[in-house]
Amino acid sequence: MADEPTSTALVITASALGTVFEWYDFFVYGTLATIIAKHFFPADNPSASLLITLATFGVGFGMRPLGAVLFGVLGDKLGRKYTFLATVALMGGATAVIGLLPTYAQWGLAAPILLLLARVAQGLALGGEYGGAAIYVAEHAPAHRRGLYTSFIQSGVIGGFLLSLMVVQIANSFVPKAAWEAWGWRIPFLFSLVLLAFSLWIRLKLNESPVFRAMREEGALARNPLRESFDTPAKVGRILAVLFGVAAGLTVIWYTAQFQALYFLQNGLRIDDMPARLIIGAAAVVSFGWFILFGWLSDRIGRKKSIVAGYALTLVLLFPLFHWLAAVGNPGLAQAMRNAPVVVSGSDCTYDPFATKGQPTACGKLLDMLSKKGVAYTKLTAPVGEPPSVTIGGKPADPAALDTALSAAGYHLEKITPPLGAAIQMALAIIAVGFLSGMTYGPVAAYLVELFPARVRYTSMSVPYHIGTGYFGGFLPFISAYIVARSGDPFAGLWYTVAVTAVALVVVIFGLPETAGKELE
Repeated sequence: MADEPTSTALVITASALGTVFEWYDFFVYGTLATIIAKHFFPADNPSASLLITLATFGVGFGMRPLGAVLFGVLGDKLGRKYTFLATVALMGGATAVIGLLPTYAQWGLAAPILLLLARVAQGLALGGEYGGAAIYVAEHAPAHRRGLYTSFIQSGVIGGFLLSLMVVQIANSFVPKAAWEAWGWRIPFLFSLVLLAFSLWIRLKLNESPVFRAMREEGALARNPLRESFDTPAKVGRILAVLFGVAAGLTVIWYTAQFQALYFLQNGLRIDDMPARLIIGAAAVVSFGWFILFGWLSDRIGRKKSIVAGYALTLVLLFPLFHWLAAVGNPGLAQAMRNAPVVVSGSDCTYDPFATKGQPTACGKLLDMLSKKGVAYTKLTAPVGEPPSVTIGGKPADPAALDTALSAAGYHLEKITPPLGAAIQMALAIIAVGFLSGMTYGPVAAYLVELFPARVRYTSMSVPYHIGTGYFGGFLPFISAYIVARSGDPFAGLWYTVAVTAVALVVVIFGLPETAGKELE
């Protein structure tokens, strides 16, 4: 007996909500990175501890290509529906496990190892989720509305990020600070069990996609989807173009608009965690609409035009927008950086952000002090044997009394809560970055589905997408934080986004066609 058609509303709702919940599970780790660092990667150097935590965050993304291969093959051979049922179950279970894990203080080295394994499971699950949800919706949608319908899958990513911020904020508000540090941080991870139950309930109501049913009835399913995806130079070229031109570019912009902006507020601008999360959350609510807008618009003007325009505008506007953030978020600190720049001079200024036992040189120790305080600095090489020195606004400062000298120069480094007017301007700046992300991310689910044939669609689109998003995007917080720590420039991490976006722009212009309006087999 053939499956009855599933209503369009249920298709979109079930797929989008499942995507929201899966990304919630994944992002709640990033939202709580600073507190996870204390419990699982304790070190004398807070910067090293945070970097290791962010690297573990990236490991989950690094596993996504393997998940894409595994679940992509299953999706092309067994069906779209049951494959993304499996992914949501794996994701929800792994997230709940993190909420139950013993800490380093309780289990020693076993604790971070188990945390790493849970992140691996999350990455595998996420590698199969996106392709299944995007294909399922696209294969139900009419050609002239495919961009609009699949844009809800794209907005599910920002919905998951927003939900993670909301749950963390609510839980944090109701749990006393000492209890939050001790055990309250586990609540958002355990909450994923509720989301898992709802996701499974609503997705079990779905039937298989009409395109897959037709292929199954005709005996046209791929016997080896992975091999068939790569069996000609043209197919390999298309997958590489999607990897570098679509997945890598749109992902670094999105992560810059969300996680990079959050860490910039917390660390670079010294804004308290709660107002920082509220500002990012408010911007995410508005930015949610950009994904829908540009998904809808891509049905009319084309997918490629929107993506190319978003990349080009990002190259022009990214640095000005973050400088606007700094100017309104902590004007006193921004003014101190302009009027009294910090310059460190030494003959051996080797600095290792990962060092847990202290820096090997006197100059490195000085840079470490500044880095931990979030103070921007410039390095100069001095003659061999000359002891390290520091000037603030051109005036020599005693390294032993660095706090006093910084305070006298206007560097007030305690955490702040910005006034409402400044918070609104900061949200507007982040909304503008979100607009750029919407231009590139909104149309992309429809674009990827249209670029590949039905027989190997799940595998062919999932593999490059998750390599691009997993490696270029997943390690963005770590790479950006590392660049900032090494350079002493709070804006330096943005160069990573700019470089990847520039490459993506060239690849899309010359390497990929327009697909809007294409009929799916």
